[in-house]
Amino acid sequence: MKRVPEPELMDEAAQARAYAAADFSEPHQAFVDGFREHFPRHRPRRVLDLGCGAADITIRFAHACADCELTGVDGAAVMLALAREAVARAGLTQRIRLVEARLPERALPERTFDTVISNSLLHHLADPQVLWNACAGYAVPGAAVWVVDLRRPDSREQAERLVREYSGAEPEILQRDFLNSLLAAYRLQEIVAQLARAGLARFQVEAVGDRHVIVHGHF
Repeated sequence: MKRVPEPELMDEAAQARAYAAADFSEPHQAFVDGFREHFPRHRPRRVLDLGCGAADITIRFAHACADCELTGVDGAAVMLALAREAVARAGLTQRIRLVEARLPERALPERTFDTVISNSLLHHLADPQVLWNACAGYAVPGAAVWVVDLRRPDSREQAERLVREYSGAEPEILQRDFLNSLLAAYRLQEIVAQLARAGLARFQVEAVGDRHVIVHGHF
């Protein structure tokens, strides 16, 4: 099935509120737990979360790694407004900084972060090299990179089945977004090629379950 791009930014107010109110506790905690499992000896100090959205993962990461400071970057102002509220409620305003920027915009100093994470940003990007170039540009030597995203099914029918299975009880707007995201996601072999073009062929690419892919490695 050919990839069907979707908008890069989640900048509709209703869409952002629905996403922020949804219960993503299981996959978001799995994101953090997966990082710790794959990088057991790495101690994050300065963490960059690319495409942080409503900052739920950013907050969970802060709780899991109590010694680190985090910077969350997102291009959608409405989503970042919700993120700021969540960070304040969590009492983490001293440890989490939120920046509105749309990659490849360089909103932060290069070679700054020892840990770069990203969840569900890749499939939003029309040019996927933007993500891998950002990782390379912001990471210090030896930095850990942990990226989780969807992977595109073989057919629209398979994508619709996944939506029914995993989002059938969710509001219509979230079901629509999930379907669009599945159709816009990249396949494993496409991601492997992206990494090769970025000079990151040493990174590992793995399929997880029936709809996710993880990318991880060290600079």
